[in-house]
Amino acid sequence: MKVTVKGVVKYVLMLALAGVLLYFAFRNISWSDFVTGLKSCNYWWILATILLGLVSTILRGFRWRLMMLPLNKNITRRESYDAYAICYLANLALPRSGEVVRCGLIANTGKASFEGALGSVVLERTWDMICLAVICVAMVFFTRFGDFLVEKMFNPVVEALPFNAIWLVVLLIAICLGIYFILKANKEKVSRSKFGAKMIKLWHGLVGGVKAGFKMDHKWAFHIYTILIWLSYWATSLFTIYAFPSIADFDVMDALFLMVVGSLGWVVPVQGGFGAYHFIVSMTLVPIYGVTQSTGLIFATISHESQVVQMIICGIISLISVAVYKKKIKNTVQPVTPQRSDSHEKTEKAE
Repeated sequence: MKVTVKGVVKYVLMLALAGVLLYFAFRNISWSDFVTGLKSCNYWWILATILLGLVSTILRGFRWRLMMLPLNKNITRRESYDAYAICYLANLALPRSGEVVRCGLIANTGKASFEGALGSVVLERTWDMICLAVICVAMVFFTRFGDFLVEKMFNPVVEALPFNAIWLVVLLIAICLGIYFILKANKEKVSRSKFGAKMIKLWHGLVGGVKAGFKMDHKWAFHIYTILIWLSYWATSLFTIYAFPSIADFDVMDALFLMVVGSLGWVVPVQGGFGAYHFIVSMTLVPIYGVTQSTGLIFATISHESQVVQMIICGIISLISVAVYKKKIKNTVQPVTPQRSDSHEKTEKAE
């Protein structure tokens, strides 16, 4: 991989951002309380979350294989899983590098092009965004987060309005419709702008991804894998709650909320979500659930670090698996001895 000054600067800035977020997350923490809280955890539940992390990685690898089958039906489950596990390991070192790494690993097998594998990643990410959006809607209606939004944000805004709240809804709908019709009437001008072209491309990618999910071969297996993946994430969040006595009164819907909040921590472009995950999760728990910052940070730490441990272990094992498989393939390829033609043999006899 070519190292550039821009790449080094970007890496250092990401590392610095992770450090800053870690500082703000831990700056007011009593270390004695923090250590006591960690000791109070039931680490059998943490072990269960690590095993669930392995299951979700396997499911993701298998689902990704279904998306690549149109490229080559000989892509194996082992290859897709190993590529996915190494992808997570790469993201711990350099954010967003994992997608390139796993596509490159599939391309190195000779069973699919890099561009083809990358296209399947776009399809996969589209469905992840859809699932996350659906879960967020459910979270607003069925978790304490919805109550927090209504009590602390929506009600104060409505009470401050000089008119009936129903007109606010009408105004928002009118604004959305106005923007839609303006964009539709000026589609060509919008598409010529750099930002507009990106938005149109993103929209077409989302629509295409949704359609592909319902038209692909093995679509039922694809959707079952998707449901199981998100259920495993939900169970991971729930098991982390069980491991932590200080939040034992949290229920399955709270686990759903914490799963979504945690996913936002992984999205921030820092190495392995370090700092971002701890800061976002702990700072969200304090106002919504009324827990102390120390409690929120302990939960974030055991949740994040258990996932990191799983990623490191599985990633290293998959690196070894890929290396062994490559060596095995190399050893099974026998050199071909050129065959002597009959005409050549006759010439030698004549001589």
